[in-house]
Amino acid sequence: MAKQIKVGVVGCGYWGPNLVRNFRSLQDCSLKMVCDLNEKRLSHLKSLYPGVQGTPSLDHMLNGVNLDAMVIATEVKSHYKLAKACLLAGKHILIEKPMASSLAECEELTEIARKKGLVLMIGHTFLYSAPVQKIKEIVDHGDIGEIRYICSRRLNLGLFQKDINVAWDLAPHDISIVLHIMGEKPVTVNCSGSAHVTPGIEDVTTMCLGFSKQRTAIINNSWIDPRKVREMTIVGSKRMIVYDDVAQLEKIKIFDARVEHPPHYDTFGEFHYAYHYGDIYVPYIKQEEPLKLECQHFLDCIMQGTTPLTDGRRGTELVQILEASTRSLRLDGAPVKLSSLQIPTQSLEGRGEVMPVNLITSQKRGQRIRTFTTGSARSLPPDQSQVQFKNGKNVQPAGQKLPIKVRIDVNDPA
Repeated sequence: MAKQIKVGVVGCGYWGPNLVRNFRSLQDCSLKMVCDLNEKRLSHLKSLYPGVQGTPSLDHMLNGVNLDAMVIATEVKSHYKLAKACLLAGKHILIEKPMASSLAECEELTEIARKKGLVLMIGHTFLYSAPVQKIKEIVDHGDIGEIRYICSRRLNLGLFQKDINVAWDLAPHDISIVLHIMGEKPVTVNCSGSAHVTPGIEDVTTMCLGFSKQRTAIINNSWIDPRKVREMTIVGSKRMIVYDDVAQLEKIKIFDARVEHPPHYDTFGEFHYAYHYGDIYVPYIKQEEPLKLECQHFLDCIMQGTTPLTDGRRGTELVQILEASTRSLRLDGAPVKLSSLQIPTQSLEGRGEVMPVNLITSQKRGQRIRTFTTGSARSLPPDQSQVQFKNGKNVQPAGQKLPIKVRIDVNDPA
């Protein structure tokens, strides 16, 4: 039996328990400890999982239990400090979206992980969902033609956040899907919104991402809508896709519908658009929990030394777009060029290139599982939790702990 990855989860509020449940279910993982300042939350999780230790001390988690990897599911404002402390302690990390509060913080975390040879993964969960993977496959095969625009709506009543607006809270899901489908970053970002409940924190926003070839993606997010809506429409030159994540069975519908320009005409009277209405096709999709696939992918990247599908680079690009949206909000919705928020080019040495991601079915301990394949492997020390680095090289003997002293609020938003 392969060595299990020893994992700790920081943050036991809204999302943390879902991560605990999934990591506990994976054979490659030994979930050792959870961390939160709220004793009631810790007690509740320990009652559900008696074998898991609980602590309010991040110092103890980093130095006292010999963990290989850390999962951070706390408030966005604490992501950077927690992630940096974990990386400096030699831990692989999975950070919930968004990666951090600023582009500069994301760049620093990515560089630390690169230099230390550690896996840095961001929780863009929907990229691990079967519907999104199917949409990506359909688009890449050219079945819907050239993408013209994407329209996404993610609406519900709550959950209100205190430190970020609705764009930072909900739009990362939509942005990550859009970037994955389009295969490139936008050129411009426009964002407008209103704060109806909490002054200064927008609870309704509309974001427009402008891509090359006059393509756009419109993202509407709200905390004050009476219905839970999770819908995305991808309009192509040949066909159109409607993705409804709330639907129980038919999550993807492919419409054989399009508008055709008349090929030849001599006068305006002869000019007529042709509207094509064909069949609606609903592809079969096997339902699997995306979060479980995400957690398994994190473990696989650690064991195989590969670059995650949702690595630090992708997390940084997403935060760059969010920063541009914030700037646009302050400019009353004026367009902001993404080039005005530059990410310095970084060396790829020691990081490994990311290959196209595929979903494959394989045999593992008698079970058929779906795994993600990404990129080339790189060598990693057997136990990163006990390795100290200098200029990317291991200079500390295994078995000698790396002390890290930090005190950070690790409360996960309820």
